[in-house]
Amino acid sequence: MLKAALNLIVKQFTVSKDNPELVKAQFTHFATQVPIMYSVLLINTWALAINYYGSAPNWLTVYAPFVFAVICLVRMVTWLKQRKITPKFEQAHKTLVRTNKLAGFFTLLLTAWSLLLYPYGDVYMQAHVAFFMAITGVGVIICMQQLRSAAFIIALSVNIPFAIFFGTSGIASFIIIAGNMALVTIALVTVTVVQSRAFADTINSQVKLELANKENEKLANLDSLTGLTNRRQFFTKLQDEFRIAEREEKRLAVGIIDLNGFKLVNDHYGHAFGDSLLMEVGTRLEKFSSQNVSISRLGGDEFALVISNDNSDEQLKDMGDQIREALMVPFVAADVTVQISGSIGFAVYPYLAKTSLELYERADYALYQSKNIHNGEVVVFTERHILEIEANTKTEYVLSKADLDKEIIVYYQPIIDINSSRTVAFEALARWESPILGRVSPADFIPIAEKIGLINKLTQVLLKKSLAMAVTWPNEINLSFNLSTHDINSPQAVREIMNIIQSHSFDATRIDLEITETAAMRDFEQAKSSVRTLKSLGCGIVLDDFGTGFSSLSHLHALPLTKIKIDRSFVSNIDTVPASFKIVKSLLSLSRDMGLACVVEGVETKEELSVIKSLEGCLVQGYFFSAPISEVEIDHFLQETALPKRA
Repeated sequence: MLKAALNLIVKQFTVSKDNPELVKAQFTHFATQVPIMYSVLLINTWALAINYYGSAPNWLTVYAPFVFAVICLVRMVTWLKQRKITPKFEQAHKTLVRTNKLAGFFTLLLTAWSLLLYPYGDVYMQAHVAFFMAITGVGVIICMQQLRSAAFIIALSVNIPFAIFFGTSGIASFIIIAGNMALVTIALVTVTVVQSRAFADTINSQVKLELANKENEKLANLDSLTGLTNRRQFFTKLQDEFRIAEREEKRLAVGIIDLNGFKLVNDHYGHAFGDSLLMEVGTRLEKFSSQNVSISRLGGDEFALVISNDNSDEQLKDMGDQIREALMVPFVAADVTVQISGSIGFAVYPYLAKTSLELYERADYALYQSKNIHNGEVVVFTERHILEIEANTKTEYVLSKADLDKEIIVYYQPIIDINSSRTVAFEALARWESPILGRVSPADFIPIAEKIGLINKLTQVLLKKSLAMAVTWPNEINLSFNLSTHDINSPQAVREIMNIIQSHSFDATRIDLEITETAAMRDFEQAKSSVRTLKSLGCGIVLDDFGTGFSSLSHLHALPLTKIKIDRSFVSNIDTVPASFKIVKSLLSLSRDMGLACVVEGVETKEELSVIKSLEGCLVQGYFFSAPISEVEIDHFLQETALPKRA
């Protein structure tokens, strides 16, 4: 009990280490208050010394005040310099502890000096001593209020000796002054306790508010699911690093990552599983972060990198390949194993971007190239892409102004039954003859039509022209027609397509509507509803580019398919590439097991055709038989033998 009481008393006279922010605030406050305090001491000391000059010895009236003045001036200058410092806790604590010690030592010296002067004066001069000690004690305590320990030390060093000395002087007025001083001291100590607590509470509240603000800022800049920085912080980081790159004239790269196959996983296994997969993706990507590489989640299944370490294009590609390899490792969660992949696009400042936004947009364009042109390979934005963008911008403008009914024409590529050597269908293919741009490849204008919202209108124009042509064909020849992602994911577009088919005299059972895996999986439920509606007319439903998407057999089984088309990428060099041979063999077998017809695309050589025959393929399509032909060439083609005589 006694020990605890002693510890409590000692604590009142020491600088606390428990609250670093409070200590730093006391330091900052003292840096402005202490110079004022020393100024008051300096003036009062010399006033008292001058009053006693000639009456008291020189060492009391000259030398001692001179030493005090030097101490005051040194401390004033020291604290004036401290005002420009934002202290660390250790520095602030050390300085305040020194202040505590100096407060006791210096005020004891002043008290002893003033009491030594006392006997040399008359009653008026002695009253000046009383005034000096009283005003010094009160003034210094007021200046020290925020540092309670120093204020208590000063009260002990000045005010208590004052009360004792003058209270026992035997002079009535001095005794009364001593009593008043004791009361004032008690009041000052009480006020100091209250003020120091209020000061501490204010600082603690500020600290809590700052912590809350920092936490809110942290939450505002973090993706809650993955723990990576979010889209907002990505653009902030990009702008900051871009300014540094401009100033230091160094490279800065932005990379954008998009997950391939994530939507299918999310739709099939649910959002909870999808969230856990994204968390794992975040963990894997975090391993690539460093002082010079920051990684963010932009939203959905899209992530981004800001790379500020002067990587070359080859080094960026190597990093991209490493990221792709990390993402392709199978994900296991809740006894389910899935595999996805990632497409990555990079852009680099200063060579091909002048602003941070342009750098981001060009990385996004490189990502598009990676996903749609280069089969997920890492793409770094180059000057060639600038030319493509300029060409696409021009194409976009001209296409938006085009008269589609006049400028869009249809070419037809035959589908051959190699068992009977007869043409069984023609696939309708769009061609654009622009009076401004000339002939434009469908690989160029179809994506642009999708981008600017013209694809549904384009589909309608093509379908009308194709049906008008198909009614002139022999009854045994069908029409194969491609639908876009936008077509099968829009109920309104499906209704328009149905109206066009029903308004023509061509038998709907002779129409095969082709959709891609990617289109079907973008919104599977809507796609399933659309193809069922179209099939109700009697149309066949063909899954194009089979094997290149990310669908599962369970999804394919849920679609009312009548036919599949094996993508040309599996057919190329099938006679020399064992892997291609095995894939095509498996897909042909799968189609037979599912009761579906199967068209093998991209047959270009006699050797490839021979292999397809050996695998019991029946329907083929490709340049070995014919490139796409205009409608005026169809009659001549049908009159010729389906299998050309080639060496």
